[in-house]
Amino acid sequence: MKVAVAGCCHGALDKMYETLELLQRRHNVRPDLLLCCGDFQAVRNEADLRCMAVPAKYRDMQTFYRYYSGEKKAPVLTVFIGGNHEASNHLQELPYGGWVAPNIYYLGYAGVVRFRGVRIGGISGIFKSHDYRKGHFECPPYNQQTIRSAYHVRNIEVFKLKQLKRPIDIFMSHDWPRSIYHYGNKKQLLKMKSFFRQEVESNTLGSPAASELLQHLKPTYWFSAHLHVKFAAFMQHETNSKEELPKATKFLALDKCLPHRDFLQIIDVEHDPNAGDSLEYDAEWIAVLKATNSLINVTQSSWNMPEKNGLHAKWDYSVTEEAIKEVLEELNHDLKIPCNFTLTAACYDPNKPQKNMEPVHTINPQTTEFCAQFGLTDINDRIQQAKEEGSGRGECEEEEEEDMDSTGSAEEPSEYNTDNSGLSSFNPDEIMLDEEGGDEDLSTCSVDPSPDHPPEFSTSFSDIRIMPDSMAVSSDDATDSNNEELEKSAGSKQVEEKSPTERSLKRIGADENGNSGVKKIKRRNQAIYAAEDEDKTD
Repeated sequence: MKVAVAGCCHGALDKMYETLELLQRRHNVRPDLLLCCGDFQAVRNEADLRCMAVPAKYRDMQTFYRYYSGEKKAPVLTVFIGGNHEASNHLQELPYGGWVAPNIYYLGYAGVVRFRGVRIGGISGIFKSHDYRKGHFECPPYNQQTIRSAYHVRNIEVFKLKQLKRPIDIFMSHDWPRSIYHYGNKKQLLKMKSFFRQEVESNTLGSPAASELLQHLKPTYWFSAHLHVKFAAFMQHETNSKEELPKATKFLALDKCLPHRDFLQIIDVEHDPNAGDSLEYDAEWIAVLKATNSLINVTQSSWNMPEKNGLHAKWDYSVTEEAIKEVLEELNHDLKIPCNFTLTAACYDPNKPQKNMEPVHTINPQTTEFCAQFGLTDINDRIQQAKEEGSGRGECEEEEEEDMDSTGSAEEPSEYNTDNSGLSSFNPDEIMLDEEGGDEDLSTCSVDPSPDHPPEFSTSFSDIRIMPDSMAVSSDDATDSNNEELEKSAGSKQVEEKSPTERSLKRIGADENGNSGVKKIKRRNQAIYAAEDEDKTD
């Protein structure tokens, strides 16, 4: 089947789907599935805009709300993960995944689904070491810290994914796996994005957590976005035994969705011709969720996942074939994900703008139904219970968090070495967030060095369709003359930004109005958004 893959959508759904229609008219190519690698921006209303970590000037409603309201419907099944520019309050309603609009499915904090027999996994957010070992404690209205930490990857999601044993066909992450740049045409990448050089040379560009998952899952394809540049790589994995067959991953990072940009790629993926056309649950993933349910943490306390170090009675949470069989029996062998999308917030009305609409903490019926069906903890319900019980550990705090060391805990070291310098080289396309108050508010995405050394480089892959023939990947020592067309996009490396709203937590609500003290954003660099402004004026 044909799968379309997009990078950062930034809410431009109309533009993305129009491109697919143009592709069909001009090339007679009709994708069966669309995957989006984060920064989807499922913004329903003005309150959602307040929960999106971008400078206020660029909080644009875009076009998702039309699909949310039912005015339009996605012409192709769309599956996406979250990035660092999202309506975090909306996505937080669906920690285990769910429909954000008809025919548009969010994978959750981490998730695995099946479509036509193809196994698709993903992890949302970006890596930040000082939040990595915390629980999912955030809830709207967010403050200066939680509006950013809400989309930071947590160790529990990585731990869950590492329990998987069955092969993954496609995996998505927003930020790149650290070290992946060593397996493609690194010279060409640095020629186009020279400000990556220091991070590449120090091996601090990208997510160490994603790199860990790449080495463990060894999927056939891995797609990422975030850095707004197209880049291909081919990673040959080491085998753990002589009996194990060699595995390789074809990696592709994509550009953001902008006019005149080659931001979509089409690939041919082997599928089960006897499988139905519905999106399905993955039985092993459901079994893993059930097995790890006791590890759910909704506090800010930092803690490590169980490991074989003499401190934990149990460290292996992978599931047996019997456990997977039990899931299948619970579902009567019908894995089809129910089309149970429900409106949980008022939809934006351009004729009746509500600029003072406030975000509230909402428990989504889809999540309630999912948790009840499989006996799982509703994370948002747990957070709310803690709040109502007056628990300081699970509250949505209005005051800003105190400064912490980069591991988030003085007692326990982080699982990764840390580097508080953030992005050490100057990036002319970067949005940097500053902790100081001012006209505008911005944040940095710190990246942490890894002791891992990349194995030998490999060759190229050629089954990416609608792609320049020269988009072959070469080793670090190869010249870039064979790859001049590898990356033509002029994207930018994005990092976290923040924008606060502060109010007390509410149980559920569809449309909320009110005023809040919104701290303004201090801009250090807006070249990335300036580029978007130029596109709008073309």
